[in-house]
Amino acid sequence: MDKHTHTRINADCQQGLSSGQVAKRKAEGLYNEQTVQTTKSYQDIIKGNVFTLFNLINAILAGLIIFVGSYKNLLFLGVIISNIVIGIFQEIRAKRTLDKLSLITSTQIHVIRDGMDQAVHIEDLVLDDIMKLASGDQICSDAVVLEGRLEVNESLINGESDIITKEPGDFLYSGSFVISGNAAARVEHVGKENFSYTIMSDAKTMRRHPSQLRDAINYILKIISIIIFPLGILLFAKQYFISHYTMAQAIVSTTGALIGMIPEGLVLLTSVALAVGTINLAKRKTLVQELYCIETLARVDTLCLDKTGTLTQGKMVLEEIISLGEEPIAEILQNIGYYLKDDNSTFHAIREKYGVSSTYRMLETLPFSSVRKVSGVTFENYGTYILGAYEFMHVPKNPVLEKQIKQYAAGGSRVLTLAHSCQAIHNTDIPKDLEPIAFLLLSDPIRPETKDTLDYFKRQGVDLKIISGDNPITVQAIAQKAGMENCTSIDASTLEESDIADAMKRFNVFGRVSPQQKKAMVLALQKDKHIVAMSGDGVNDVLALKEADCSIAVAGGSEAAKNVANLVLLDANFANLPHIVLEGRRVINNIQRAASLFLVKTTFSTVLALVTLFLNSLYPFMPIQLTLISTLTIGIPSFFLALEPNHNRVKGNFLINVMSRAIPGAITVLASILAVNIFAAVFHYPESVKSTLSVILTGVSGLCVLRRVCDPFTKKRALIFYSMMCLFIGCVCLFPDIFSLVRLDLFTFLCLLGGIIVVPIFMDVLHRFFNSFKKINAILENATK
Repeated sequence: MDKHTHTRINADCQQGLSSGQVAKRKAEGLYNEQTVQTTKSYQDIIKGNVFTLFNLINAILAGLIIFVGSYKNLLFLGVIISNIVIGIFQEIRAKRTLDKLSLITSTQIHVIRDGMDQAVHIEDLVLDDIMKLASGDQICSDAVVLEGRLEVNESLINGESDIITKEPGDFLYSGSFVISGNAAARVEHVGKENFSYTIMSDAKTMRRHPSQLRDAINYILKIISIIIFPLGILLFAKQYFISHYTMAQAIVSTTGALIGMIPEGLVLLTSVALAVGTINLAKRKTLVQELYCIETLARVDTLCLDKTGTLTQGKMVLEEIISLGEEPIAEILQNIGYYLKDDNSTFHAIREKYGVSSTYRMLETLPFSSVRKVSGVTFENYGTYILGAYEFMHVPKNPVLEKQIKQYAAGGSRVLTLAHSCQAIHNTDIPKDLEPIAFLLLSDPIRPETKDTLDYFKRQGVDLKIISGDNPITVQAIAQKAGMENCTSIDASTLEESDIADAMKRFNVFGRVSPQQKKAMVLALQKDKHIVAMSGDGVNDVLALKEADCSIAVAGGSEAAKNVANLVLLDANFANLPHIVLEGRRVINNIQRAASLFLVKTTFSTVLALVTLFLNSLYPFMPIQLTLISTLTIGIPSFFLALEPNHNRVKGNFLINVMSRAIPGAITVLASILAVNIFAAVFHYPESVKSTLSVILTGVSGLCVLRRVCDPFTKKRALIFYSMMCLFIGCVCLFPDIFSLVRLDLFTFLCLLGGIIVVPIFMDVLHRFFNSFKKINAILENATK
């Protein structure tokens, strides 16, 4: 049904729509339906785990095995089914956790209905609703201003960072943010009719989160998916038509080769590890809105913190007023607090201290803006009073007053100046003849956990940058109180855009920072090859949060900041940041550790399949044999290892780190199989003996890789390793027929023992070679910097 054909309702700003009108609108489908889901549906989770390319390949291979009647080689399906079940279970568990937490941070909007102010979820908004908008709100539906005035940021819509003033009759775009002011606006479009409906519930969808982990796994899967079909066809054709093996032998052999190439558990391992990380963070009251930001946390080397709400409690306290004349400061502040609807901590402190009063008659107001840094009111017969930062007012510079302000700021107070003018405010123009009449000294108490948290990041080698809109002297004093060292500070208002990159290298504390400068600072750090996390809670942090590699907001902050952030601290506890970083490191270190196990099998299987094309022999492994090897040396241990504590700092490229561990193991397997083929050719052993020797030596190689991955041994890792080793020996010795193994004569057995001794020595030599190569490469890279 076309929403534009419906009769519009011009509801009064004070009355709004009636309950009956709202119900009718919803029945007609004219409500603000959201098309973006925060989590997958149950149906999507099941589809995503069942209907994959590699599950299709495994189903085809299983069909071929059934066709030739080799039913015991279907054991690999047990691993595939287990992967599917575990994957579905973990994703559903993570979904339920996130859905519960998401309710806490659901976007709401204030509307007028039946003459009352109501807070409703954005999906309950209907066409022609009267929205009440204030500083910090995200505009969740296209609207037209009816009363009041707003300053909005439309950067998430059009990429422009300029603050735009909106007055009665002006159009408001969904997805933009209210910087300052108050207004009543009528909803013009809902749901898909909105100009930017894809941005309404999640501004971060505009930027794909960077992830070495995701990109590396996708790259591996892409390569395997490209070569697996043609290689399988060639391998079957060679073994059936050229080497003249039976149909059953060719199919079983080809199936074994293709199963070996598929890293069937790697994607599952990654999903499970990230899902468990999400659940662990949820237990610490941290909502993960972007799954792969957990990886970014493990790599962060620079953390940018907004002072307010992060180092401090985010609740300003008015400590003292320094009067510079005879004016009734308390009475003036009571009237300013009444007429200015600014919803920020400064005005909360003023209202809490003095209350509000309307003894003066208001003519014009100037709401606070993070760009202007001031706000004010023009009163009839009393002139204009402007409240804000001294340096942003049009007053003659007074060295005595400036020195006084610096002294107060050096003590950690935030100093606001109350100034008077006989001229009236015109639009957003500040009067030119302001005269300071009082200083307001405010403080924001430091969080009790701040010092320990900063000490932690210092020990971890993470650089800290304090970025605030407050006076740099005040910010520096608070940073020093919080225990931050090397507090070199600068007033960002004195910086040109071209100076920011150099300033980020020289200073750690920045005051008077505009929203655009916060964004530029993050970009400058990233350009200098830093991985940047940004923590903030206000609308003025949105641009920087959006650009950061990992963004962190608090539940008590603005809706705009929460919607953009990758992580939301639901209890606003800054002490959780170290735990979040540690969880990120645990997840990625363990995935990196376990992924090397999977890629050993994938690498040697792929190379061995290519080599078999040119040898007059079968592929040496049957599916059931590879199932034995991969289950005991890869599958079972990898899932235990992926859930271990591991808080070492993540370094280097994920794919390079994983392959450098996997390649020595893969080369060892290939060398073992080459040696077996030479041995069998010299002494004329049949395929069954070759296969048995290949299985045992490959299993030993896999256990050697597992031994290296488990290093250094803990009780848990020792239990995993020795359990897998005993299970492998038991399966080979007790159930040879099940795994298509044959008994060996004494000479062959002694040669096998020699091979078992050589395998770990050979692998150790390869690891030493690769490590020395990596050290030489690192030295060359440092020399060229």
